[in-house]
Amino acid sequence: MDDSKFLIVGANGQLGKALTAQYPQATAVDRAALDISDKSALEAFDWSNITHILNAAAYTNVDGAETNEGRVAAWAINATAVANLTTIANRHGLTLVHISSDYVFDGTNTPHTEAEPLSPLSVYGASKAAGDVAAGLTPKHYIVRTSWVIGEGKNFVQTMVGLAQKDISPTVVHDQIGRLTFTSELVKAIDHLLASESPFGTYNVSNEGESASWADITREIFSQLGKDNLTVTNTTTKEYFAQKEGIAPRPLESSLDLSKIQSTGFTSTDWKTDLLNYVKGDNS
Repeated sequence: MDDSKFLIVGANGQLGKALTAQYPQATAVDRAALDISDKSALEAFDWSNITHILNAAAYTNVDGAETNEGRVAAWAINATAVANLTTIANRHGLTLVHISSDYVFDGTNTPHTEAEPLSPLSVYGASKAAGDVAAGLTPKHYIVRTSWVIGEGKNFVQTMVGLAQKDISPTVVHDQIGRLTFTSELVKAIDHLLASESPFGTYNVSNEGESASWADITREIFSQLGKDNLTVTNTTTKEYFAQKEGIAPRPLESSLDLSKIQSTGFTSTDWKTDLLNYVKGDNS
C-alpha cells in the first residue's frame, strides 16, 4: 500500500497518533488544518492524490455531549462530518475507514455482532450511530467498531497507574463489562483490512480475552505493577454517579464478537498481554 496517498483525520487523538506512526508518509491533519464538519473546507482540499481517508476524528466526551453545547459539537463531528466525508469519498472513489463505538448499542446483548441493530442510549451514542449510517453510504468503506480504547494520552489505564503509584485504593464500577482495545490492536486490524483487501463493511475490533469489568481491569493493572497491597472496591454505575448531574447512560455490556475479522485471517491479541506491555512502557 502507498500510504503517501492516505489522509489521516483526527491526527492528534490516541488513535490518530498511532495511525500516523504506522503510516509515516500519510497526510495527517487535525481540526485546525482541516475541519471536516465544514463542507467548504473539504471542497477546497486537494483530493487528487488521496486514495484512502482514515477518520479517527471524534467527539468523545460522553457526558459533555449531554449539554446543549456538547450536543451540537458531538453531532457536528460524529455525524455531520462523517456525512461530509462520505460525499467526498463517493465523488472521488475513495476508501473510507471510519471508527465506530460500542456506545451505538444499549448494552443488553453480549457479545455484540456487526449485525446487531443500533440502539444508542446517549447523545454521544446516537451521534456515533448516525455517523455509522453515513459512512455506510459509500461503497468502499470499513466501519471499525471498537470499545474501551487505550493509547497515548489520558485514559483509564493511565489514571489507574497513577493511583497505584500513589498507593491509592480506588472504588471502581464492576457492572460495566467489556474488553480493552489498545490503539496498537486497532492499527494492526485496520492495516490488515486494507492490506488483505478484505470485503468492505463493518468489523468489530477489540483485544481478545476474557471480558472483564473496569474494577477487574484495575485489579489486573495493580497486579502487573506489583501493587497487590492495594484493594479495589466494587460499585455499580448507578452508585458511582449518584451524586453527579449530567451523566450520560452507559451500556453495561460492551463485549464485541470478533469472529468476523478473525475469519479474514486476523489474529487478535489478548488484552492482558497488551496491558502488560502498556503499563511497563512509557505511555505518559
